Amino acid sequence: MQRILSTQLPAHVGETVRIAGWVHRRRLLKSVAFLIVRDAAGLTQVVVTDPAVRATLEKLTEETVVEVTATVVANPTASAGVELTDPAVRPLGPAAVPPPFDLYRPTLTATLPTQLDHAPTALRHPTRAAALRISAAAVAGFRATLDARDFVEIHTPKVVGSSTESGANVFALDWFGRPAYLAQSPQFYKQLMVGVFERVYEVGPVFRAEPHDTVRHLAQYTSLDVELGFVADHRDVMAVLRDTLAGMLAQVADRAGAAVATLGIGLPEVPAEIPAVHFTEALRIAGAPADEPDLAPAHERALGEWARAEHGSDFLFVTGYPMAKRPFYTHPDPDRPAYSNGFDLLFRGLELVTGGQRLHRYDDYLAALAERGEPVEPYAGYVDAFRHGMPPHGGFAIGLERFVARLTGAANVREVTAFPRDLHRLTP
Repeated sequence: MQRILSTQLPAHVGETVRIAGWVHRRRLLKSVAFLIVRDAAGLTQVVVTDPAVRATLEKLTEETVVEVTATVVANPTASAGVELTDPAVRPLGPAAVPPPFDLYRPTLTATLPTQLDHAPTALRHPTRAAALRISAAAVAGFRATLDARDFVEIHTPKVVGSSTESGANVFALDWFGRPAYLAQSPQFYKQLMVGVFERVYEVGPVFRAEPHDTVRHLAQYTSLDVELGFVADHRDVMAVLRDTLAGMLAQVADRAGAAVATLGIGLPEVPAEIPAVHFTEALRIAGAPADEPDLAPAHERALGEWARAEHGSDFLFVTGYPMAKRPFYTHPDPDRPAYSNGFDLLFRGLELVTGGQRLHRYDDYLAALAERGEPVEPYAGYVDAFRHGMPPHGGFAIGLERFVARLTGAANVREVTAFPRDLHRLTP
């Protein structure tokens, strides 16, 4: 008899079936006992009246792996409208040592550090697992949307020979006796691959050795990177980003609808055109000084509230960041050279995406590096490609964990990360 999942049971009412999973909970009443079995799809209620089966049930512990063969009976009050009766219960391993917190409760009551210390079991809780299902669906939507637009998925090195991609701190390591670094971004490589495929994307880890100990920073996170050629300016990039977000959310609704319901959240609508404000206007809206070089978290929150109140949008583009705050490869605004053809996308008052148009002429790179007092040599392998013809191009990067945290309402990005790596945590 082939094993079936909990969600398949309604199609088998009146039949004898075999399920398997973990003992989620036992309720031992006087005349009847209930066994709740958890599998990858959800929960199944098993009704036990036979004394011999009850004796087996009494010896089990929560999280023991079991197999149940029983009859499917309709019951509108049970999960999914069915339950199992007349069961035979067989443990598939030894009795499990109960975890240090109850997984059957609606919410995990353990502190977040305790959950992270015991991540392999904490992630079994339906709410923790739901966030990861949403994450997986978002990545599937990212890929599907870009594949449909003739983007090519690439895979770039995560160990690099130069630590100077950006001002962020880097993780150094020994590479056969030579210094090397964990990549902070696939930025250079995805630009170079525009010269091959015109439109590329990557899903992969990036590493930032920044000493941030906040609820929104990780030392390793998953970056969803995009780069496309033959753009007019950054607005073409913003249009692709808008469609990508819509595709990601559509896949979350389609593939992870049950997870969304488990968390009791609503999915935002992506406007046909996401509202956009120039950086100088954003400062005014946020009540920041006109000479402020960047947006602080409080400014982002204020802008998020403004976007919701004025445009009914959870998303807001801030364009034209000062060139002084953007990487050297950023294309300036031709009409206002002190400002860039770069942008951030705020999602519910939090920076989610950074992107923009890049320089594409070799001489412009030499000038940009000289202006910042940077030598060309560390960038030689990158900059040299622009001598051989590159189209106007641009791109963006979405932080996956930050996106899912904002989407689910998680207070800490670690709540939606399976095994977070940060300033303090290297295990499990």
